[in-house]
Parts: sequence; C-alpha cells; structure tokens
Amino acid sequence: MDVGVPTTLIYETHSTTLDNENGIATGWLPGELSEEGRRHAVDLGDRRRGAVDIVFSSDLHRAMKTVELAALGVPHLVDWRLRECNYGELNGTPAAGLAPRDRWIDQPYPGGQSYREVLELTRSWLDDVKRWYGERRLLVVAHSANRWALQHLLTDVPLEELVDAPFDWRPGWVYEI
Repeated sequence: MDVGVPTTLIYETHSTTLDNENGIATGWLPGELSEEGRRHAVDLGDRRRGAVDIVFSSDLHRAMKTVELAALGVPHLVDWRLRECNYGELNGTPAAGLAPRDRWIDQPYPGGQSYREVLELTRSWLDDVKRWYGERRLLVVAHSANRWALQHLLTDVPLEELVDAPFDWRPGWVYEI
C-alpha cells in the first residue's frame, strides 16, 4: 500500500425520516423514511454514483434503506458500530427532551449510551477502515452521533461544541485520512 495515497471518507446522514419530520428522537428504533427522505436517498445516489468504491452504513433500518434507494452499485457493508446513540428510555420520545445533549457526553442516557461510548465504537470502526480499506473512496451513511464522533476524531473539534450545535444539513462531509 502506498502510504502517500489518502483514503477519502465521505459522510452522509441517513435520509429524512417520519420521526425527523415530527421532532422525535428515534435512537435505536428502526425509523421509517418519509417521502421526502426517499427522494433525498435517490438524490444521494445521483450525487455519489461513480464517486465511491464502497459504502458503509449503520444496521438501523433508516440508514440501510437510504443506501438501498441510493442504488450506488458498489459493495455495501453494514456495521452495528455506526448506530445512532442509544437514548435508552428516551428512544422514540420528543427530541427536545434530549437537550442539552452535552450532559450525555460522559453520562449514559437512562438505559442507553453516552456520546463518548458512540465515539469509541466509531473509533473502533475507523481503525478497522484504515487498516483494511485504505486508498479507497468510502461513503458512510449513518447518524448524527457518528458524524460528531468522526468530526471529533478527524478534526479535533471537541464533542462539547458539536452535540448542541444547530444541525446544518449539507450534501456530505469529506475527510482525507
């Protein structure tokens, strides 16, 4: 492997769900894409087709369905370590009830996980990717907590600055690793 050739990692959030539209924190529940979300998944495919070698996603339904509808024509590997934070007793409740999220960085949600635990799972996944999939263009379709973890791991932005920042959707975040 030529050490000078970077791995390109493109992160995209799963498409919009019915829960997203209704202000619900889905957490580890499957989640169902809305009609708008289905359109966004097709748009993701149009945007990334031919630009990636492999896709990784969470094993939660909403992420896998996003990849399926994107129809990128490359291998799709599913990894449970890319799941959203488990909000435990708060899975499926109004998202406003999770705020402020910075209190859950080190303390787990009741019956769930902390964001630091999600970060460590994402770190484990990233270490495996670096080892086994270097010099490739990777697309990751996952959740907010994984985006924060990747941004922290790859750009050193503190989690405290990420978890309560307003969500500003854009067509992917690109990192070279």
